Amino acid sequence: MIEEEMKTTTHEIVMTNRNVMEVSGVISVESFDSEEFLLQTDYGYLGIRGQDLHIQNLDLEEGRVSIEGHILDISYLDIQTPRAEKAKGLLGRLFK
Repeated sequence: MIEEEMKTTTHEIVMTNRNVMEVSGVISVESFDSEEFLLQTDYGYLGIRGQDLHIQNLDLEEGRVSIEGHILDISYLDIQTPRAEKAKGLLGRLFK
């Protein structure tokens, strides 16, 4: 029996000077504009917020995305969190 070689992917985020971000382990780019990117990765959805954001390089075969612009926030979106909790945001949690 011939064993098939299993491809393992590594999920990494490398940011240089808050202006360039390289992400590996990307499955798809769900949405993007100049202020927000939503990437599906091997480890869940990754939200990236900033100003003047744009794709510098995209290679979904290799699972790599490079984003350029002023990066303000990076966060993983927890799929288990109820949608109402996500909608509340920071102000909603402060004024319970």
